Amino acid sequence: QVQLVESGGGLVQAGGSLRLSCTASGDTFSIYGMGWFRQAPGKDREFVAAISWRGDSTYYADSVKGRFTISRDNAKNTVHLQMDSLKPEDTAVYYCAAERSVSWYRTYGFQGSYDYWGQGTQVTVSS
Repeated sequence: QVQLVESGGGLVQAGGSLRLSCTASGDTFSIYGMGWFRQAPGKDREFVAAISWRGDSTYYADSVKGRFTISRDNAKNTVHLQMDSLKPEDTAVYYCAAERSVSWYRTYGFQGSYDYWGQGTQVTVSS
């Protein structure tokens, strides 16, 4: 089993920055890839970014490309999401997720591909 805990959410003004963190514990050796998703009130959960557990492959949704950066801290079993130039439309609950299969390379953008999820952290961007 894998446990995921997100942190770093909060309230920020448009144009500002936040860094989210997701720390994995348990059977972390089984993780192949990690993803960040977000869900705004009244909307479906959507893909934000993904990274291989080794940190050698990254993927981004078009809506955040160039503004968000996903990275891996190998020493702490932690994945970060650096969010710059934040917009009000970025307001959502952000979730991290872990996938155990190598098929992650084909399905990293789909919610159903992931085996474990964190509790979520709220990000609010004011205009």
